[in-house]
Amino acid sequence: MRLGGEALIRSLAAGLVLLSASCATPEAPPPASVRAMTYNIRLDTAADGEDAWPHRRQAVSSLIAFYAPDVFGLQEVMPHQLDDLRTDLPDYDIIGVGRDDGARGGEHSPVGFRKSAYDVEESGVFWLSETPDKPSIGFDAAYPRIETWVRLRDRSSRRAMLVLNTHWDHIGLIARRESASIIVEFLSSAMRPCEGLVLLGDFNAPPSEISYQTIAASDLHLKDARRGTVTAPFGPSGTFNGFDLLRAEKEPIDHIFVHQQDTVIRYGVITQHAAGKLPSDHYPVVADISEPDCAAGK
Repeated sequence: MRLGGEALIRSLAAGLVLLSASCATPEAPPPASVRAMTYNIRLDTAADGEDAWPHRRQAVSSLIAFYAPDVFGLQEVMPHQLDDLRTDLPDYDIIGVGRDDGARGGEHSPVGFRKSAYDVEESGVFWLSETPDKPSIGFDAAYPRIETWVRLRDRSSRRAMLVLNTHWDHIGLIARRESASIIVEFLSSAMRPCEGLVLLGDFNAPPSEISYQTIAASDLHLKDARRGTVTAPFGPSGTFNGFDLLRAEKEPIDHIFVHQQDTVIRYGVITQHAAGKLPSDHYPVVADISEPDCAAGK
């Protein structure tokens, strides 16, 4: 499936602690780098019992504040959770809409960024479906799925950066494959010369899946921060934990993609907990990214 030019234009316009005592304090990113985080915070549902949002809110907010990403993407964020995070993280703007109606309905996949560092040039959202310009369920997906994008301008360097965040379907293989194609097509039109790029999300797809490979092997020349880091990846391979600290998934499903030319200084899957209690059923993923000068050929 491919977006027509008119649909793509419309979609362009439619418009992330409780710390384990054993964990070391993370190093701050170097001055010229960007720290990015993707984090599925798990929706608020009473069915989770002691793991429901009211019992986890402070842990999630504190973790994000402690790791201090410059930009982040969150998934499974219900409207009241978004309100809570905006209250708990006053240093950040968080942009996103509900996937059910393009307003406040249902889960959000918002992009957050440090207020003091960036200005918003433009932002939008599109649905990962046959009708990307309106709320919709696509292909064999179980739920509506969206992509949130924000074009930021660094206040110091004046360089632009395109940040995208998504949450792919957990059921539909076709939906994930087509979601990858839609995102690649969007980026083919939206990317600008000399512009930074960070693609974040819970892709519900390991590197072995064709949907992941559609992005990694595309003509966009992107790389997975985990596979491109100059230092050894920190933490486990798997990023889903199901609120079980002993669960050991073999492959990640939460990813950070950046330009092939970027230097990934460090990458980590953060497993911090409080007495065995995890803040979410996914681990947050953090990467420090250094972009080359524009003259280097991006």
